[in-house]
Amino acid sequence: MSVRKYFGTDGVRGLVGKSPISPEFVMKLGYAAGKVLASQGTNKVLIGKDTRISGYMLESALEAGFSAAGTDIMLLGPMPTPGIAYLTKTFRGEAGVVISASHNPYYDNGIKFFSADGQKLPDEIEQAIEAELDKPMACVSSDKLGKATRINDAAGRYIEFCKSNFPSQYSLSGLKIVVDCANGATYHIAPNVFRELGAEVIALAAEPDGININDKCGATSMDMISEAVVSHNADLGIALDGDGDRLMMVDHTGYVIDGDEAVFIIANNDLKTGNMRGGVVGTLMSNMGLELALADLGIPFARSNVGDRYVMEMLRQHGWSLGAENSGHIINLNHTSTGDGIIAALNVLTAVCQTEKSLYELRKGMNKLPQLLVNVRFSGDTDPLNSDNVTSAVHQVNEQLSGRGRVLLRKSGTEPLIRVMVEGPDEQEVHTCAHKIADAVKEAC
Repeated sequence: MSVRKYFGTDGVRGLVGKSPISPEFVMKLGYAAGKVLASQGTNKVLIGKDTRISGYMLESALEAGFSAAGTDIMLLGPMPTPGIAYLTKTFRGEAGVVISASHNPYYDNGIKFFSADGQKLPDEIEQAIEAELDKPMACVSSDKLGKATRINDAAGRYIEFCKSNFPSQYSLSGLKIVVDCANGATYHIAPNVFRELGAEVIALAAEPDGININDKCGATSMDMISEAVVSHNADLGIALDGDGDRLMMVDHTGYVIDGDEAVFIIANNDLKTGNMRGGVVGTLMSNMGLELALADLGIPFARSNVGDRYVMEMLRQHGWSLGAENSGHIINLNHTSTGDGIIAALNVLTAVCQTEKSLYELRKGMNKLPQLLVNVRFSGDTDPLNSDNVTSAVHQVNEQLSGRGRVLLRKSGTEPLIRVMVEGPDEQEVHTCAHKIADAVKEAC
């Protein structure tokens, strides 16, 4: 695979106002994507966004670029990433475009693409778009310019789709649920989904102002929802990230349930109800406790590289339907074509209703090994992973753990971070080992 200049593991992402997330570049990106997709037969794309203030600017730039390439545009407004994937299929669009930086702060933004089947664009298409970006931008003749229309009922369509993925014979009546929308793209959707299925809903972080997305709220900041679940005496909490493709949950005690535990609950219930197809795909970051718990159930487990696109690739290779990252991206191909926080929450709630057990009881079936992730920011000018001191620290920790745990060092695909993960049976030992390696990485930066 050739080296990419712009596309990372989750589209093109960066600081707003600086290339590649500048109006000029994004307009050219729209034009380049329009030209490449036109060669695939594309004539219509859907564009949605999260609630960042920069979304207005980037939406206009993309619209201009696509129009210049002769591609028609359907504007969805604020919509969760998985909702855009779903509507791309529903409206028979040849591609869907998401303006979002997911769980990042408001001053970051990004562009990612979905194909006509609601899945991430293949690598070769992204590479073709990059090649087109190196060419001068032009414009089709006036009579061939793309037209733009706005879809006003997009949110309602997606709400109905989400509800259709919850068994009709069950209701959420009697459940009190706290829903944290991260002041992001699900603010006008998630609370309505759970309310219309019968739950009493307490909505948090559902008043976006353009800059408060993911700010001390949502799936990457669980303190507020944990406290709210306990203080409201709620049955559970559901936390989504800024673009709605990530799920974290909270049981009635305030305990945080991550993607590993959520996918275990779904897999365990699917096995009992006869809906399990094959095994489960995790990632290099998935807790060993998930692997061990699935083995006890006789469910196969495989690890992919970190990133939901790699989870999806391995699911296709194995012909399985269920995969997840511990960060909360959960893919269930029995229900949808991509990771979807609301759908994943409904899958867990299906298990709650079918087993008549609380979330607290269901998550007890898996015992997580202590795991610590330390993020070290670096400039990008040097590669700390090539440092002799870092290599030596990793070797020493591996010898100390002696097969009782794992060490993983990797670069983030979305931020200038080195992620240091250590996992083992003893929490204090894991903490010491992780910071030993992280300190070596910091010295090498």
